[in-house]
Amino acid sequence: MKAKKDIHKIVLAYSGGLDTSIIIPWLKENYNNPEIIAVSGDVGQGAELDGLEEKAIKTGASKLIIADLVDEMVDEVIIPALKMDADYETYLLGTAFARPILGRKLAQIALEEGADAVCHGCTGKGNDQVRFELAVKRFAPDMAVIAPWREWDIVSRDQEIDYAEAHHVPLKISRETNYSKDKNLWHLSHEGLDLEDPANEPDYDKPGFLEMGVSPALAPDKPVYVKIGFEKGAPVSLDGEKMKASEIIKKLNQIGGANGVGIIDIVENRLIGMKDRGVYETPGGTILYFAHRQLAMLTMDKDTLHVKQKLAIDFADLIYNGKWFTPLREALSAFADKANENVTGEVKLKLYKGNIIPAGTTSPCSLYSENLATFDESDYNQQDAAGFINLWGLPTKVQALREQGRL
Repeated sequence: MKAKKDIHKIVLAYSGGLDTSIIIPWLKENYNNPEIIAVSGDVGQGAELDGLEEKAIKTGASKLIIADLVDEMVDEVIIPALKMDADYETYLLGTAFARPILGRKLAQIALEEGADAVCHGCTGKGNDQVRFELAVKRFAPDMAVIAPWREWDIVSRDQEIDYAEAHHVPLKISRETNYSKDKNLWHLSHEGLDLEDPANEPDYDKPGFLEMGVSPALAPDKPVYVKIGFEKGAPVSLDGEKMKASEIIKKLNQIGGANGVGIIDIVENRLIGMKDRGVYETPGGTILYFAHRQLAMLTMDKDTLHVKQKLAIDFADLIYNGKWFTPLREALSAFADKANENVTGEVKLKLYKGNIIPAGTTSPCSLYSENLATFDESDYNQQDAAGFINLWGLPTKVQALREQGRL
């Protein structure tokens, strides 16, 4: 780490949220008034980017760079994870999906701008500090990293608000609605306040709590149908209309959110060792994962499907733990591509009050044979089963004979 006096230009990962809003004046005060270039990655957070440039400059940044990273995140990270059906303890990895792309862009801009350091607003308790910094190490291995939460004497979000008020930093939150949130095209997370006690039921029906949809209780009484088309495991169409994956996710967010789909409340195991409680909204992603699994069941052979299910845990761990840019992740992605070569077809789903109900799956690559599976007359010779069972059960029979002293 460079000495503070030698750090003259800092590239800051800037969201405009509570943490990064106060980091700009704090860096000015504590790092000998360096130039601060704020960088915001557009990963589909929508209105959160509104007014960000004015706010960043007013609080001390020399400029704001907004990088359009939506399709990079979707095509390079989300689709490979979808092909593997990778989730982390049922969490669909929304925050973790964005971090490799954001961290890479942060490092690239820091090198282009000739910065002495990069800075992020991740806490010393969380996973994101690891994800950001591993990406920086991969693309700018000699770059210094500043993490104010590991340096300053601020110990709570209330104290952060005190600091913001003292330094005239505008905030869009209040102390009463001060959930820690992360939003992108794929999801929205909620942590903190009453959610810190797992005994508390989230108030899903409270206006303003859910942002990507409604609770199942407030969803329409009439079901909605969607049909998703896939080619080699990747989504390519919605209700018969071809479109890029990011647009499919966006539209499914609207449809799924309106029907109360994709809300989970979990206590997960953080990378650094503690358990953490969070509420996640992932309407479109939940629908896509469900649809992909339906199609994979129809088109993947048994051995490949079962190995994919096992490897999905490892794949999700790599994403969650910030190891996206690693040889192992690349190797697993290659497996997922191969495994999904025949995952092509259409999946029809019924959405109703938070539920996703299969409504029919078709594929030109289906491995399902109605002729073989039917209870009616077929080409299957049931007498073949006797010989199969004799051979399959031979080790069991030999063990029994040994126990009886008959070998």
